[in-house]
Amino acid sequence: MKFRFRVVSLLFLFSVIIYIDRVCISVAATSIQRDLHLTPKEWGWVLGAFFLAYSAFEIPVGALGDRLGPRRVITRIVSLWSIFTAMTGLVTNLWQLLVVRFLFGAGEAGAYPNSTAAISRWFPKAERARAQAVVWTASRVGGAITPICVIPIIALYGWRVTFAIFGGVGFVWAVAWWWWFRDTPAEKKGVTAQELDEIGRPAVTAEHAKLEWSVALRSGNFWWLLVMYFAHVWAAQFFVTWLYPFLENGRGYSKADLQYLSWIPFVCGAVANLLGGFSSDLLVKRLGLKWARRTIGITGHVFSGLMFVAVFLVHDKVWSIAFLALAYAGSDFALPVCWAVCLDIGGRHGGAVSGAMNTLGNIGGFLTSIVFGYVVEASGNYDLPMIPIFVMSLISAIAFFKIDSNRPLFEDGNRARAV
Repeated sequence: MKFRFRVVSLLFLFSVIIYIDRVCISVAATSIQRDLHLTPKEWGWVLGAFFLAYSAFEIPVGALGDRLGPRRVITRIVSLWSIFTAMTGLVTNLWQLLVVRFLFGAGEAGAYPNSTAAISRWFPKAERARAQAVVWTASRVGGAITPICVIPIIALYGWRVTFAIFGGVGFVWAVAWWWWFRDTPAEKKGVTAQELDEIGRPAVTAEHAKLEWSVALRSGNFWWLLVMYFAHVWAAQFFVTWLYPFLENGRGYSKADLQYLSWIPFVCGAVANLLGGFSSDLLVKRLGLKWARRTIGITGHVFSGLMFVAVFLVHDKVWSIAFLALAYAGSDFALPVCWAVCLDIGGRHGGAVSGAMNTLGNIGGFLTSIVFGYVVEASGNYDLPMIPIFVMSLISAIAFFKIDSNRPLFEDGNRARAV
């Protein structure tokens, strides 16, 4: 197996673990709320605390990966989030849970930007969307297996033990990453000259870089990227945060129903991730880079928004999970392209640019979590929060139409081209 495919295999496991640790709290939501006596509004703040910290630290940690390399930075990230995952099981009240979730978000910040930086160093441009697709597919695999793993553990040992177990898994991966991975292919013993040529010399010899923000902020491409992902995350993070409370309280699902059916949206998302990433790379040859990215991004977001409308209108348990699965598929069909355009326009600053994009995305995730909780507590209705998610899906599609992957932020190493 070529070494770059081994890199993406490690990143696949990395992404699985991230989403098990993220989705775990949503699966355990009703148990935690009952034990700690939390209202829907308070639970919204618990979920939002993660995104608040994640967005605050995303840009600096993404930029740190560009400067120090993803080997060191990802090792630190995984170690920190594993500590705070384990600590979640020790909390006894709302304020302790808020602090731990905030620290968990701060520890995990920069995870995907640094994964993106690793891909930019190890993969040629024509393979980057599909590499991103594999990484994001893994996150959906993690989401799909979480209820299958978590619900039996909760039934046998309680929700607190669950977080200790998954915290330990993260440490094992961090040790493996530090031992095996290298920041560039040229540093890795055993990589052949043929593979170095396939990857391309600029990627092979990538130097640690520092982004000039004054240059990036003058680019219209950069601002449309931020708008696009801010809106995208409203749909995507619903599945990580409020899906399980929605199914239990809004559609009458039991724990048994959740264990056997709630994985369906994540599996559909995983398949759609692969289709979106591979389709975009194939379309590059026919439509060019700009329209290959736009076609996938616009199609996925419009379709996802329409499926959220269907969820709002349908209350049957089976049809609800079916439309939710299609909504997640539409959102995830576009997801690999969201991250591929960071590399298209960010170049060697891919970690910092994707960090900026994900910062705005996680501000959207914070607002999703909070708004959902407030609307539910004020109205007693779990359907109304679908309306802003639909609107944001359309905004993301519009923003994608404005992003031009043929226009990098930097030309000749240090100049930005305005759009």
